[in-house]
Amino acid sequence: MYDFNVDKKSTQGMPRVGDVEPFEPFDEEDAEAVAAYSDRDTPKGDFTESVERAKGEFAVGNLFEAVLSQTFRNKLTAESPPSAIFRRLRGRNPAPYGFLINLGEEEYLIGASPEMFVRCERIEDNDYRPGAFRVETCPISGTVSRGADALEDAQRVKSLMMNQKEESELTMCTDVDRNDKSRICEPGSVKVIGRRQIEMYSRLIHTVDHVEGYLRPEFDALDAFLCHTWAVTVTGAPKTWAIQFVEDNERSPRHWYGAAVGMVGFDGSMNTGLTLRTVRVKSGVAEVRAGATLLYDSNPAAEEQETELKASAMIDAVVSTEPVGPEKGAVPSAKNEESVGAGKQIILIDHEDSFVHTLGNYLRQTGADVKTLRSGPSALAQIDALIRAGNKPDMVVLSPGPGTPSDFKLSTTIAFLEKNQIPGFGVCLGLQGMVEHFGGVLGVLSYPMHGKPSPVTLTMRGKDEKSIFTGIPDTFEVARYHSLHGIKDSLPDCLDVTAMTEDGIVMGIQHKSLPYAAVQFHPESILTDPRTGMSILKNALTFLRYEDDEKDST
Repeated sequence: MYDFNVDKKSTQGMPRVGDVEPFEPFDEEDAEAVAAYSDRDTPKGDFTESVERAKGEFAVGNLFEAVLSQTFRNKLTAESPPSAIFRRLRGRNPAPYGFLINLGEEEYLIGASPEMFVRCERIEDNDYRPGAFRVETCPISGTVSRGADALEDAQRVKSLMMNQKEESELTMCTDVDRNDKSRICEPGSVKVIGRRQIEMYSRLIHTVDHVEGYLRPEFDALDAFLCHTWAVTVTGAPKTWAIQFVEDNERSPRHWYGAAVGMVGFDGSMNTGLTLRTVRVKSGVAEVRAGATLLYDSNPAAEEQETELKASAMIDAVVSTEPVGPEKGAVPSAKNEESVGAGKQIILIDHEDSFVHTLGNYLRQTGADVKTLRSGPSALAQIDALIRAGNKPDMVVLSPGPGTPSDFKLSTTIAFLEKNQIPGFGVCLGLQGMVEHFGGVLGVLSYPMHGKPSPVTLTMRGKDEKSIFTGIPDTFEVARYHSLHGIKDSLPDCLDVTAMTEDGIVMGIQHKSLPYAAVQFHPESILTDPRTGMSILKNALTFLRYEDDEKDST
């Protein structure tokens, strides 16, 4: 609580009174309210028509960009008052500007806004004059959904940063924002101090610019606020024409969407955020409005999906019946409960590789018992002892490694596996060893691929139902660490090529009649989607078996 003193008069000691208006849920008995209710103001698919109209305006130069929005609605029950929605929102979608406001007359605002509107503060030491006001904004434009984990997030960030359309969105917003500041700021003080910075929220990744300027002495924080109204990131450019386009094409009033909430300090400072990611509650109905920045390059269906994605976290906070709790970072990937390796014993032969323990970790996640042995005669002797003791391994995995297959006598190892009818799976050097053992020839890449990503495409054989690539997309990205490779035209008839790069390098092989297969990439690397890597290893354990083992398993 604050008290105020003006002209020797004070609010101190005055009674704190006001009307008590408890939250009222949606009244299903109100026939008029029920008849007027709809779950969205724009029928699904109609938003794309507005995008097409905007593209027509872009084509003739009437607009450069426009921000169109639509509203999604949900009826509220007594179990979902605004306070509960705010707690869920604060826990699951933390943002710089969070607020819960009771406006009276059954209207509430609940927000978790990511975007600063205008912030002003006095800076004593600056290039213009002591105590000049610095004004800053952080335009947000450019959006992609979060990935399943940090690795997928990185891929999404990369795609966002490489997307020219998303870059153009933010460029135009920032150019308009700089123009707004130039009306009231010192010449030369308007600067972009952060360009296309990444900000992550519970379901979205955004690109953000950071722009500052210093106010001329005749202007204050309120002037800065008014100069930026309305924010380009929720209207478009040129502003006046964009706002008229919004008026003509949106299906319902924006109400508080695109406005601002914040504080004005007694020292003349200001800190405000845009009312985005905001739930408006009116008469027991929760409204979530979300928009998309449109350019001539826009894909209408994708823009409609973006509005739905932006609204999803807010809608989840409205409709969720789960206890209030945090939603940390990216959406977690679902755990596969299937343990195809349960009860199986795997020997992982280490060819002095730097990633063998990660590969072993992946294999253990299948449920298998994994033992790592350093390559050489001692490894074969230990496997032989297991066989004589009646504990023949279910599979031997041949790890990556430096050098050539002959440096580790891999052909001897593979012959041992054949003699004892033990299935084998190879990674990189393991593939090269299989190629040479069965009569193929190795080549050397003109450019070594060490720690490099590459797209890999399955062949027809790689798409077979018992391939190690079963259930994996036809094209996927993998991590490569190799200079040697199997020359496709030299491969014997007994080996099928199951995967290749765009330039014809063999990335996967599988024996036609024996349970041996291999890949020329690292399924355990951060550059290979973990779900893809795990699927390959699970498929190897499932499908690479000798016939006698298959009969025993049935």
